[in-house]
Amino acid sequence: MNAVPLSPTDRSTIKRHRDRAVTDRAALYDVLDAGPVCHLAFVTDDGSPVVLPTCYGRDGDTLYVHGSSGAHSLGLAGAGSEICVAVTALDGIVYGRSVFHHSVNYRSAVIHGVGRAVADEEGKLRGLRALAEHVAPGSWDYARRPNRKELAAVSVVALDLTEAAVKVRTGPPRDGTEASSSPDVWAGVVPVRPVAGEPEPCPHVPMGVPVPEHILRRVGGTTASRQH
Repeated sequence: MNAVPLSPTDRSTIKRHRDRAVTDRAALYDVLDAGPVCHLAFVTDDGSPVVLPTCYGRDGDTLYVHGSSGAHSLGLAGAGSEICVAVTALDGIVYGRSVFHHSVNYRSAVIHGVGRAVADEEGKLRGLRALAEHVAPGSWDYARRPNRKELAAVSVVALDLTEAAVKVRTGPPRDGTEASSSPDVWAGVVPVRPVAGEPEPCPHVPMGVPVPEHILRRVGGTTASRQH
């Protein structure tokens, strides 16, 4: 466990439900490593706020996002302007005795900082590897890696994990005082867990090509039972 604490700033200090704030940097890594999608927020040239859902990857204390090199939005995010990235892992639906006390169990992280466009080939490959291994572990060493043309067509933006806030809710509903007055009302938590489904091969994959081991490890099963 990494016990290095986060260094809060005014905007990364949790003010509501402060008891849910977690200051251990390892908790930040835990949230980022759990979710495949983040929400990238920034302000456009005309002052309009934009939030984009996108895949991401983490390499140490750097977060990477990517997109088309022709995308104006990603160009803005990597042009040295302030951006914000949020990631949430949903762990459960909390049912209270009153709908007022319904809630969710979650782990969330919000990172503030200045986006940095990654221009050099080595840096782009490092960022794309982090993205690929986060979303589809094992793919970087299995599939063909990006060629120069593909690298030119993609933009990679890096964000340092220096300024971040982590918030976590766990446990049952917070309406214990109503237990005696509502004895016939069920209350509790329904856990929510992501589950990978059966692999669906591309129509152009020849018959007999097995599902690779790195995918089978993710979904469970054997190569022999998952050929088509």
